[in-house]
Amino acid sequence: MRHHGPGSARAVRAALEAARPACVLIEGPPEADGLLALAADDGMRPPVALLAHAVDDPGRAAFWPFAAFSPEWVAIRWALAHGAAVRFIDLPATHSLAATDPTWGDGDEADQGLRIDPIGELARTAGYDDPERWWEDVVELRGTTAPADPAAPFEALAEAMGALREAHGAGGHARDLVREAYMRLQLRAARKEFADAVAVVCGAWHVPALSRRATVGADRALLKGLPKVKTEMTWVPWTHRRLARRSGYGAGIDAPGWYGHLFAAPDRPIERWMTKVAGLLREEDRIVSSAHVIEAVRLAETLAAMRGRPLAGLGETTDAVRAVMCDGSDVPLDLVRDRLVVGDVLGEVPADAPAVPLQRDLARLQRGLRLKPEAEERELELDLRKENDAARSRLLHRLRLLGVGWGEPVAGRGSTGTFRESWRLRWEPELHVRVAEAGVWGTTVDSAATAKAEARALEATTLAEVTALAEHCLLGGLGEALPVVMTALADRAALDSDVGHLAQALPALARSLRYGDVRATDTAALGEVAAGLAERICVGLPPACAGLDTDAATEMRGHLDAVHGALGLLPESAERTDRWTGVLRRLVARDSVPGIIRGRAARLLLDEGRLDEDEAARLMGLALSPGTAPADAAGWIEGFVGGAAGGGMILVHDERLLALVDDWLTGVPGDTFTDVLPLLRRTFSAYEPGVRRTLGELVARGPSRGGPARPDTGLAGFAADIDEERADGVLPVLRLILGHDELQGVGR
Repeated sequence: MRHHGPGSARAVRAALEAARPACVLIEGPPEADGLLALAADDGMRPPVALLAHAVDDPGRAAFWPFAAFSPEWVAIRWALAHGAAVRFIDLPATHSLAATDPTWGDGDEADQGLRIDPIGELARTAGYDDPERWWEDVVELRGTTAPADPAAPFEALAEAMGALREAHGAGGHARDLVREAYMRLQLRAARKEFADAVAVVCGAWHVPALSRRATVGADRALLKGLPKVKTEMTWVPWTHRRLARRSGYGAGIDAPGWYGHLFAAPDRPIERWMTKVAGLLREEDRIVSSAHVIEAVRLAETLAAMRGRPLAGLGETTDAVRAVMCDGSDVPLDLVRDRLVVGDVLGEVPADAPAVPLQRDLARLQRGLRLKPEAEERELELDLRKENDAARSRLLHRLRLLGVGWGEPVAGRGSTGTFRESWRLRWEPELHVRVAEAGVWGTTVDSAATAKAEARALEATTLAEVTALAEHCLLGGLGEALPVVMTALADRAALDSDVGHLAQALPALARSLRYGDVRATDTAALGEVAAGLAERICVGLPPACAGLDTDAATEMRGHLDAVHGALGLLPESAERTDRWTGVLRRLVARDSVPGIIRGRAARLLLDEGRLDEDEAARLMGLALSPGTAPADAAGWIEGFVGGAAGGGMILVHDERLLALVDDWLTGVPGDTFTDVLPLLRRTFSAYEPGVRRTLGELVARGPSRGGPARPDTGLAGFAADIDEERADGVLPVLRLILGHDELQGVGR
């Protein structure tokens, strides 16, 4: 049979019912024999997988997935239900996991020959150019009706595989010879115990090898000296998406959701499939009626008849859905492929299945916080003022620190440093391996995250690493790790004199202080370190900005923005604010500082109200004077009006500045223009379309040189004075957002 297929699964069940073997042997790791009884547990719901990992190296792991329509799963369930012995007979995981050792390879590729795809070879022999379609026509789509002789399909397939093995030998899969030697030994042992009342469920490729006569000594010789590694095994949930071939799974299939439907549908599979598709499209607000379903079924069956297929397959149903329900568009069809053809079904395993202690603690926390792992990606909004949401946030941050990427922070309704967090969650089966790897740090999520944070603090080589770690500790509520982290932070901060490194570290500290406030965490020590870093940056930044090349200046401009934003998050200090203002003024006035930094410093001063518009216009006039190199002038423009959100609006509101830019741009010599064009294009392309359009209209009309824009511009929303009546209209909304008390005494 094939590892995953509804027709194969039905045929296996029919053959077992007819033969009634006393023992069923299945291709799989024998270490899992003790776990087979769990397959009959009510809490076990496929898709699931056996997970084996090396005890000393949990990252060395392997999965054996099973779906409801997997023949092996059907055989396991049949054996357990009928009291038959059931065992796995493939090469033990203790050897297969050790196969990553270079001392046990596949040998010389020249000796192996080319690897072949058995199904592809048989399909080409039958005149098919698509192996999947051939297999569906021959096996999967004929599985709805049992043949008179249940063993006939297997005998025919065994004969075909025998011919392939005779022609191609191992087919380039040299390791299969070792696996098959072990299988033969287990088959011999089972026959001695159960006579001939033994059934073997394995991949069709292995059948000729298991039927071949070979001596016990020869088989044992192949197994002699194989590398070993100590392993542990358990059941873990799996997903249909991970069964798909495009996920990288070697024995994967193209359409696990479609195969699951074919296996589960008691009758009329095409009609039931089209009904599912219609339901999905209706949920997405597409107009799909019963008439669409009827017509799609007719079209699929007609296409199957024209193409000579026993039943409408996935190709025919997809073509019918595209033509009838999607109006020929692939956009809604992609949704059908993702949600139904592949699907996001996530299996379940019993709570008493073996697991590492860390996995058990994580499962306990998930239940307690009502945070169920799901295969489908979803958004989660957390209000950190609520106890349960705050606990969820701590759990997700701790898991990120442990390398278990269940959730990723995303931009949401809240902003950094507020009481809201937004997460994008998606549980992948591989995360069980990450949890097993993280188990070396501790038996609970809290203890493991604490231990890893302390270890990372001691190993960190840069200040930015330690500050980021401190932020993780505060977000994850790892109070026990903070003393070690803070000690490392103080040591690194005292030794590091690079202004760039200090500038990289300060934003994380500032965010940590803000997060600490929201989470009621004591951050006094963190505040002292942040204040010290801010002081050292103020001293060292001006000389560090002198004489930089283009790339270094662009990087330093980013540091300047980051430090400015970070200082706004620190506790208010008039002395620190005045000190920072003085730093920005020195940067603006120094000709040795690159234009992009001088322009950025001027813009920051203007935005903070520390520089009036007339002075800003004077500085721009100097920067764009004929004596300034065009590249430096273009850098000043980028620093002043680029990068920050709404940067171009200053040119819309103040036509004096726009006139200066316009005059400078028209005066740039032709041989220099091509040099500054990329820089200017990068600056102005970052503006919103509406801003670019308004600037174009102003330039086309000719900007005024006399001052700010006047009402006769004709542009809605721009006037000389504030419209107080219109401004009052936002107050009710602000009261809802901020609360009535915060608006008391606030003027227009």
